[in-house]
Amino acid sequence: IMLLKILPIILPVIIAIITFKFSAKSTIRNLKKSSSKLNEPQLIALIQRMAKEINLNNINVYVYKIGQINGIASPDGKIYLTEGFLNAYYSGKVTASELSTVVAHELGHLALGHTKKRIIDFSGQTAIRIGLGFILGRFLPGVGLYLANALAQLISAKLSRTDEYAADAYAAALLKKSNIGTEPQISLLNKLDYLINSNELQQIPWLMSHPSSKDRISEISKLEQKWTKNIP
Repeated sequence: IMLLKILPIILPVIIAIITFKFSAKSTIRNLKKSSSKLNEPQLIALIQRMAKEINLNNINVYVYKIGQINGIASPDGKIYLTEGFLNAYYSGKVTASELSTVVAHELGHLALGHTKKRIIDFSGQTAIRIGLGFILGRFLPGVGLYLANALAQLISAKLSRTDEYAADAYAAALLKKSNIGTEPQISLLNKLDYLINSNELQQIPWLMSHPSSKDRISEISKLEQKWTKNIP
């Protein structure tokens, strides 16, 4: 009897995990199919400096052939820069140092286990969406599922923003250690809203999957002040 009561929650979670894994495999196949290895000497030199600081022989970065401006940490542990980002570099809109900070940020996602953590987050959100939707639906027919979806979206956005701040902090530390510094990281964030064309910029801030550039810059600046203060 107990199993029958929790089955409506457990079953969607199991389905969500299976769906997420299939989606991850599909994403990996698509990235491999539409990408080529990065071949930009100035940028590769900066990436090699970062690799040396974390005791890696190399950090392989690939160019994903889409026009959007983005960096991607794939589920199989590879880092991609979109062709749109490289085009912004070739047109002089961003510098090699600024672009290297994107690699550092995506490396942070991988090092901190964010790509693997997403399957747990996704499963938990599904449980909330289905379970709470079932409960609220009994008391608030017609709007219960809507409220449950809104809550799941709110939780998802909060978790995503937390991961973005953590990846920024990892990147800032690595850039500092590599003598690239946080200045390119901050200058790129200052340009980001003008470089990308995303509907997400019009969303309510607390529902956005990424923090605002202003807030991200503020957190990086706090780290910089903390590190400067600790220098003898």
